[in-house]
Amino acid sequence: MSPQLAADLGAIDWRAAWLAPWCAAGEPAARQVLAGVPQPQALNAACLIHWPVAEPAPVRFVPQSELPPGTAYEQFIFDGQQCPTREGLHDFFNGLAWLVFPQTKRRLNHLHMAQIAHSGIAPVRGPARDALTVFDENAALLRAPDALWDALVAKDWQQVFGELRPLWQQASLVLFGHALLEKLVFPRKSITAHVYRVFPAADTLADLDTWLANDLTADKLATKPFAHLPVLGVPHWWPDNDVPGFYDDPTVFRAARTTALAAAKSPDRVGN
Repeated sequence: MSPQLAADLGAIDWRAAWLAPWCAAGEPAARQVLAGVPQPQALNAACLIHWPVAEPAPVRFVPQSELPPGTAYEQFIFDGQQCPTREGLHDFFNGLAWLVFPQTKRRLNHLHMAQIAHSGIAPVRGPARDALTVFDENAALLRAPDALWDALVAKDWQQVFGELRPLWQQASLVLFGHALLEKLVFPRKSITAHVYRVFPAADTLADLDTWLANDLTADKLATKPFAHLPVLGVPHWWPDNDVPGFYDDPTVFRAARTTALAAAKSPDRVGN
């Protein structure tokens, strides 16, 4: 294990509010890697805890060196249910995403493969594959009342974090993107998520995973159905956001471009 990986894994604060859904799977795996276990092996060990022998894990993690030259990453996962994994925070959190959201990760892989089958692997990805990548890397999943969602889409930060702040008690925000989780190991005020509105049947991760896997389509993602949220602004997620003036930073809490508002509205609005 490299000194950099040891420092990065050791820097993860598993008590952080945004890591609550990830802690049960992630903290033991991180301890194993810090003890010298190769990262793919530690993630496979975590799979054995989550999935009994009679029920196969969604993927097996293998070293990056097992990805043959010229073979697309998504193709390799699709063909053999094996996920090439490099040492480092980025692939560590990607591995955890397979553990916590197995159905959704499988769905994303299948959507990528459908796009590759349709258009091939080109130097420039189309809007659907771009959106799939954005979702996989940087999505956050929000269940929220209409008023809060609409204010977030409008980037009306005074409403989102001021007048409507009590509505966050009725909301649930789960970070999904592995690059987003990686960045938050070293929190910065400017870290911003692409927020996808969800309507799971219940507030369990399993229900959320099932709902999301059924909801995601390439066409829907190509419309960029995302709002933007500087995640350290979420009430009770970061102590500094209780300090007066925290939200008065236009470089982070930016005003909306009015021409983009209609396109960002969720097609799944409650009551429609």
